[in-house]
Amino acid sequence: MINTIDLFCGCGGMSCGFQNAGFNIMEAYDIWDAAIKIYEKNFKHPVYKKDLNDDDTIEILKGKKPDIIIGGPPCQDFSIAGNRKMGERANLTIRYAQIIAAIKPKWFVMENVYNIERMPILPEAIKIFKEAGYGITSKVLDASRCGVPQKRKRFFLIGNIEAQDGFLDEILETNLSEKQMTLYDYLGDSLQTEFYYMHPRSYNRRAVFSIYEPSATIRGVNRPIPSGYQRHNADKADISEGVRSLTTKERSYIQTFPEEFEFVGSKTVMEQVIGNAVPVKLAEYVANCILEYKERG
Repeated sequence: MINTIDLFCGCGGMSCGFQNAGFNIMEAYDIWDAAIKIYEKNFKHPVYKKDLNDDDTIEILKGKKPDIIIGGPPCQDFSIAGNRKMGERANLTIRYAQIIAAIKPKWFVMENVYNIERMPILPEAIKIFKEAGYGITSKVLDASRCGVPQKRKRFFLIGNIEAQDGFLDEILETNLSEKQMTLYDYLGDSLQTEFYYMHPRSYNRRAVFSIYEPSATIRGVNRPIPSGYQRHNADKADISEGVRSLTTKERSYIQTFPEEFEFVGSKTVMEQVIGNAVPVKLAEYVANCILEYKERG
């Protein structure tokens, strides 16, 4: 049994994926009340509201003796969707590295947006991991090749205290699906529509998609079709052809949360929590790659 702690757990996408792979999630930590309420609804182990910058954090976690710590430090300051100013959220990446270095679990997994690779904070964090004795593997994974019906690229940094750098590269690469997963592959006809609307970041982008392709990245915003919407030349259908927006629950399916996973709170909050989550099957993919490495001995 691999004892696991999830830091910056959100509503539990990483926890759910690692749990599906057989890891024992001991407990989880976050500071976002809305996400914690959802997490509590769906897991038997405890989740704690905690500012991980607090001085007592390392002392608390040291006593738990986890085999692996997983987590996705908040990434909005790195996101192409918003402000790129390097602020307090970016510093949480360094805090995560400091926690790992102090506790020294055998393994860690850090998840973030793919463009963290271009940010100066990443080499700083890697330096902390390396000085603590970790061999590391890093890779940007396309979720649609990891069992998720969604074009979503995420950065993973995986550390093992006893390994050389690049130890997981081959397994992460060779297990990828050659074909991108579509909504139809994952959900069949259950949406009861061939085309759906997903509000774009700008009207320079298309907004109407087919179930026979991967979804665009699920964001924390789900708006209805605007009145007078003008068809984009790349849209898969015209709005008049029975196109509709997806429900909050349907969007959680695209994030590969199971049907029984309960979401609570206002619609706005649920959309934000779902959009911020690590897709369950993407986390499960990484977890299974770690297990394969361990089995190879």
